[in-house]
Amino acid sequence: MALACSSSRLPNPSSSGAGCARRRGACLPAYVAAKRLRWVVIAWKAFSYTLGALVIAFVFAQLWFYGHILYWSRYNPTSTAFMERSLHSLQQSDPKARLRNQWVPYERISSNLKRAVVSAEDARFLDHEGFDWEMIQKAMQRNEKRGRVVAGASTISQQLAKNLFLSGERSWLRKGQEAIITWMLEDVLSKRRILELYLNVAEWGDGVFGAEAAARYHFGVPASALTAEQAAWLAVILPSPKRYQRGRTTPYLSGRVDTILGRMNSAQIP
Repeated sequence: MALACSSSRLPNPSSSGAGCARRRGACLPAYVAAKRLRWVVIAWKAFSYTLGALVIAFVFAQLWFYGHILYWSRYNPTSTAFMERSLHSLQQSDPKARLRNQWVPYERISSNLKRAVVSAEDARFLDHEGFDWEMIQKAMQRNEKRGRVVAGASTISQQLAKNLFLSGERSWLRKGQEAIITWMLEDVLSKRRILELYLNVAEWGDGVFGAEAAARYHFGVPASALTAEQAAWLAVILPSPKRYQRGRTTPYLSGRVDTILGRMNSAQIP
């Protein structure tokens, strides 16, 4: 009888083990949850700080662009991002290479060149606010039909945005930044000033920038003296100026020149 009582007071191993397991099971999830919560908080803070830094950097970049455009509303740029890249490329083979570029005011640029460039590059220049949505739609339809990019719809304002500030890479990020800068240009500058800037910084040959340098390089005359045919020729080579040699023409060029000459009289310029 005593032995039975003694036996009944002995600890039950299985019962004790189950209790420990239950206690460990109760403590382990709470510990893991707390640890995971700390990591979630740390990750969220890191994400928030990174996102905040990116937003601040983006805002400062836009203010930098906008500030330059405000400055250029009254003063002329001495260089552009595109010109600097071109000079760097030229100096890879010739460290002493220099760009041909001479600023001339709007009134000293032949109206022939203004009309030719608007006819060739942006016929609705005075009608849109930086983006020609009709031409964009037509270009998308042509590209979809051909299965590749065969047509673009960049306006003079968009091209100026790219020339002034941006790289030549093709990405959605760069296109987005181009759109923002285009809006800034149209918001701050008059159409006359936009066209004046464009004609003075556009590339017209290897290391040749601006209407004055182009007129003297290709025809030996100042920009104010360009004839209608000379102006049309310069307008035609704008998309790919390095492909065409000075004083040389092709059947394609001749045909395009005739087309631009036919459009120039109806072109509206500021």
